[in-house]
Amino acid sequence: MLNKVIVGSEEWCSFSTLKIPAIKARVDSGAKTSALHALNITPFEKDGEQWVKFNVNPLQNNGKTLIHCQAKVIDKRLVKSSSGTKESRFVITTTIELADMSWDIELTLTNRDSMGYRMLLGREAMSGKILVDPEQHFQLGQPTQEKLQEYYSATKTERTGLRIGLLASNPDLYSNRRIIEAGEARGHEMHFLNLKYCYMKLDANQPEIHYRGGRVLNDFDAVIPRIRPSMTYYGCALTRHFESLKVYSLNSSAAITQSRDKLFSLQLLLNNGIDIPTTGFANSPLDTNDLIKMVGGSPLIIKLLEGTQGKGVVLAETKKAAESVINAFKSLNANILVQEFIKEANGKDIRCFVVDGKVVAAIQREALPGEFRANIHLGGTASVIKVTLEEKKIAIRAAKAMNLKVAGVDIIRSDKGPLLLEVNSSPGLEGIEGATNKDIAGEMIKAIEKQVKW
Repeated sequence: MLNKVIVGSEEWCSFSTLKIPAIKARVDSGAKTSALHALNITPFEKDGEQWVKFNVNPLQNNGKTLIHCQAKVIDKRLVKSSSGTKESRFVITTTIELADMSWDIELTLTNRDSMGYRMLLGREAMSGKILVDPEQHFQLGQPTQEKLQEYYSATKTERTGLRIGLLASNPDLYSNRRIIEAGEARGHEMHFLNLKYCYMKLDANQPEIHYRGGRVLNDFDAVIPRIRPSMTYYGCALTRHFESLKVYSLNSSAAITQSRDKLFSLQLLLNNGIDIPTTGFANSPLDTNDLIKMVGGSPLIIKLLEGTQGKGVVLAETKKAAESVINAFKSLNANILVQEFIKEANGKDIRCFVVDGKVVAAIQREALPGEFRANIHLGGTASVIKVTLEEKKIAIRAAKAMNLKVAGVDIIRSDKGPLLLEVNSSPGLEGIEGATNKDIAGEMIKAIEKQVKW
């Protein structure tokens, strides 16, 4: 009891091993685990062990002061926050300095922009060391503004790169991690911006985009939208607002919107002279028979307009099966496309990755035995392939027709020649980078550099 230090409900502490000289902590005995505000959390391997690198904004409402940290990972846990949401977090061990004391504690890494403190000190870290008087504040003293400026003056260096935001939903996704890494490798300041945490101020004199916790996001040079299908409407509205603030978007909101409309995108491609499999679209179940006949009869493909990554795509092998599936979808008021089945493709297609008007990589995707559609998300395989000049031209023309700077263009080989299946505005990087060993994320960053003349 006599050896314990009495602290208030908020105190200043430091982490010399992470090179954080001062950070204000909320002392909360109701929380079991301690947490540190961290951005751009990226795992990597060092000497055969898992480590993590991350950035810390140690001062509330100050996005310019940035500390680059790295630490060995000791665990990855599911942590329930005070709001009741569960999140998988990396756990590290580091030394905390508080007054004249120092000891090792476990810290989980998470984005605390929505919280009032960049650090939460939980009861596990306090055990045997401190007692809390919740009515008091800064019992151990607090640094002056001048002292904080002195501590962090070295971190406020002149920007030598661009400030780029990645608009997405999952920071742990391979593609998102790679884009952050590629941008940082080229000397840019990269920020992962969770779409759900962004909100807009529409105002004639001072339009703004805010991030959870009140941080204003108006000082970006460029954004890279990678919008999941369920967030298309909000994500495109957000991208459009960035564009109105003169922030360059690698794929424009208009291009993403039209690429997500399968019917509209196919009409655009046809208007640009690009061949597609014969496709039918109707509103009424009364037209089912003629719709099936229109695309050459069974077997045929039935696609939900809102489906992605192979979901909502059905092969109907007989006319009766086709009628049943089409009428079932129609009874649910679901919009569908009916498309001819290219048997000679044998469950294979080609993914061309187009960046800034060039095919930077291409792979062949092959379906699992018994499947009719090649899809890496559903267990298909990828291999390097040499695409023909005609296939390259189709991919480039398709991306241009959709006005996309970055596009995954899917092509199928048929007896009639190459046919375009669809164009993806947020193509994944894992399969194609893994198969080709090409730095596609780096090509995306280069496209931004070229556009903003950096």
